[in-house]
Parts: sequence; C-alpha cells; structure tokens
Amino acid sequence: MDIFEIAKKMVVKGKGILAADESTGTMEKRLKSVNVECTEENRLNFRETLFSSNSMKTSISGVILFDETLRQTSSSGITIPELIQKNGSIPGIKVDKGAKLLAGSDNEKVTEGLDGLRERMEEYYKLGARFAKWRAVYSISSKHPSEQCIKTNAHALARYAAIVQNAKMVPIVEPEVLMDGNHNIDKCYDITSKVLDECYKELALHNVNLKGTVLKPNMILPGSDCKQKVTSEEIAKKTLDCLKKNVPSEVPGIAFLSGGQGEIEATKNLNEINKINDTSFHFTFSYGRALQQSALKTWAKSMKDTIKVQKTFDHRAKMNSASTEAKWNEKLEQSFTA
Repeated sequence: MDIFEIAKKMVVKGKGILAADESTGTMEKRLKSVNVECTEENRLNFRETLFSSNSMKTSISGVILFDETLRQTSSSGITIPELIQKNGSIPGIKVDKGAKLLAGSDNEKVTEGLDGLRERMEEYYKLGARFAKWRAVYSISSKHPSEQCIKTNAHALARYAAIVQNAKMVPIVEPEVLMDGNHNIDKCYDITSKVLDECYKELALHNVNLKGTVLKPNMILPGSDCKQKVTSEEIAKKTLDCLKKNVPSEVPGIAFLSGGQGEIEATKNLNEINKINDTSFHFTFSYGRALQQSALKTWAKSMKDTIKVQKTFDHRAKMNSASTEAKWNEKLEQSFTA
C-alpha cells in the first residue's frame, strides 16, 4: 500500500484509531490511578488484551504505539505490530520526544524530536510501522498562544511530516489546542483557526502531499474551567465550520483527539459532527483515554478475565464506530452489559 491508500484506510467510515502511545511516565499515572504497578509486563498485558479484541477487526483502523510497545513480542510469540496487522489494523508510532519549554517565550511549549528522526523512521518502518504521530500543544490564556509558539510548532510539524512521507509512511499532524483554562468556545474557535492556518502554510512550504496525511485536531470546546454551557450541537457546528474554513480539501480525513472529554461525551460530540458533515472529509476518532478508560478499570479489577476486559473495550470501540457514521444514540449506549 502507498501512503495515499494507508491514509484512506486510517479514516475509513466505521473505524477509528486507538491511541495507545502513552509514554512510560503517562502509563505510570494511568496504572497508578487504578492501583496497578507500572511494570513492563503489566503495560504489555493491558495493551495486548486490547490488541487481541474482536473490535480490532471491526472498529479500529490503526493503533498508535509507543517505542517500547512497537519492539515488544506478544504472548503468542509474534511481535506487537504483527499482532495488530493480523487483526486487520495498521501499526503506527509516536515519534515526537514531547513538549519542552519554548526558549524566549513565557512558559509555552514546543515539541522536540527532529534530531535523528530520518534514521528512526527507517528503523520504525522495518519494525512494521506504517504511519507516525507528532503532537504540538497550545495553551489558551489572555496572552497565549503567542505568534512565536504558533509558528515554531507549525514549522516543526511540517518538517516532521515531510520526513515521515520521505520514509513512505503517513504523518498524523496533531496540533492540540488544550482545554485547560476558562476561555469560552469562541476563543477556542479563533485560536484553533490561527493554529490550523499556520500549520497548512508550513506543510505547503515543505511540499507535504496532503492526500497522504491525517489531521488530528481538537474539537471546538469551551475551556474546562469555563462556566459557559454549550450543547453537542453547538460544538459540532463550530468544529465543522472551523475545519471547513482552515483545512484544505485534499486532506482525506480528520481523526479527532478526545482532549480531556469523557468517554460518552467524546462519542456524542463526534456523532453530532457527522450528523451535519457536508464536506468530503471523513471524520473519525483517534482516542486514548476516551477509548480505554473503562477497559483499564475492568482490567485492573480482574486482569485474568480477558474476555470481560475485551467486551468492555469492544463496546466503547463499537460506540465510536457508530459515531463515525452518525448512528450512535443513548439507547445503543445503554445496551451494553459486561
């Protein structure tokens, strides 16, 4: 498959991307929250349980992995990328080195990891990865994000995307405007518009072929400390409008991040966006916590009950799958019994 076919497969209707690329530090926090020790064995056990579930074939198009996981071997003796492929999904890899303080700015972040990326991409390709992910973060306050932060992160995202396409892989471009703060939904709309506009200017400058990319943006939401109450319909309308105005039509699909939304909230909002989608974009999900949280809690209580954990994960994946086709509803949500 070439990068254009892979990109289309990643955002195909009825399926979405499982973001299982938590770093060891993030995984430690997640496991600690359910009173499980963060050992390599436990990290592998949880992820392998998900990667072997039925919904991998029906609802998951791709899996973003952390470097450690990409190199691991499953209990059946095949590598994790082979296990994912065997279950009908595409293995991907998080390649950035995290957000670090941006020199010369006031507490803002720039994502690092370009040094040695070309060589790492060659190795990741040999290990079985066929797409990559790089996340840039932008915070909103009365003075943030600065133009410096917007431009620096857009430049890094574009350089990363060009290197990834050079390695015959699909870049997921992830500019995340964070939910933290008390800003309203209109402020999120304005900042997200500026961020996307700058990203696509830089991607054009770096000759990135947009048909072989996937965008992973935030939805347009009020800040987590904002007292403004908005409906899913309003979120959907503003999100769709923002993307129509700022994302070139060559992009085959958009896989939203959940960005701190709850499991059902993230599913419902995606469903509303697809209800009113009048574009050529395929809208899907690339969720981490919003796809795994219930399964993680179930697994922590009964690690050996693989079937119960997988059933919990399969339900969440099925609900999000339905939302990619605007077929989700409350009745369907409540039909699940573990």
